[in-house]
This record gives sequence, C-alpha cells and structure tokens, in this order.
Amino acid sequence: QVQLVESGGGLVQPGGSLRLSCAASGFTLSSFWMYWVRQAPGKGLEWVSRMSASGSYTDYADSVKGRFTISRDNAKNTLYLQMNSLKSEDTAVYYCARDNASGPKGKGTLVTVSS
Repeated sequence: QVQLVESGGGLVQPGGSLRLSCAASGFTLSSFWMYWVRQAPGKGLEWVSRMSASGSYTDYADSVKGRFTISRDNAKNTLYLQMNSLKSEDTAVYYCARDNASGPKGKGTLVTVSS
C-alpha cells in the first residue's frame, strides 16, 4: 500500500528556513519521479519541485528557484525539500506526490511564513 507522510512544517519568519520530509512506504522512492506541490489558502495546487527516479534530474518552479532544494535519502526512503529565504507567499500546505503532481499524496504539512 502506497503511503506518503509529510512532516517538518511550522511557523517561520520571513527569511527563515525549514526542511520538509516525506517518508514513503509501500514502494521505493528511487523507482519513481517524485514531486513537491503546495496549496496556498484559497488557491489551487501548485507544482514546486520534482526529482527524476534516477535522482539525476531536478527541476523547480520559477517562484522557488534558487531558494528551495529537493533531495532524497534512498536508505531512509525519504524525500526532502530544503526551503531557504522563505517569503509570505510560500505559506501553503505542502504535499509530496508520486509519479506526477496529481499522483498519490500524503495529508500534507502546513508551512506558515509570517512575522
């Protein structure tokens, strides 16, 4: 059974950092494309970042490029999103997804950027 559990969200001041985690079970992360997507209050899902199955390719939305970094630990079967220089517009529920941005997701983790 595919299960994704996101964690690491919280309240952070503008300019701060957070690292999100996505623990996967029921499948091997390194066999699938993995995505981070987010949903801001009152808005639709937005693709944030993705990593290829091999791990050799990563991509970012223009809104986060240069500030966010996607990575994974194959031994822990866990995907990460390091978020630096956070802005108020990064406030959202963040999800990891398998296969594509509309693929299976967890329940998400809330990131609030506010002073």
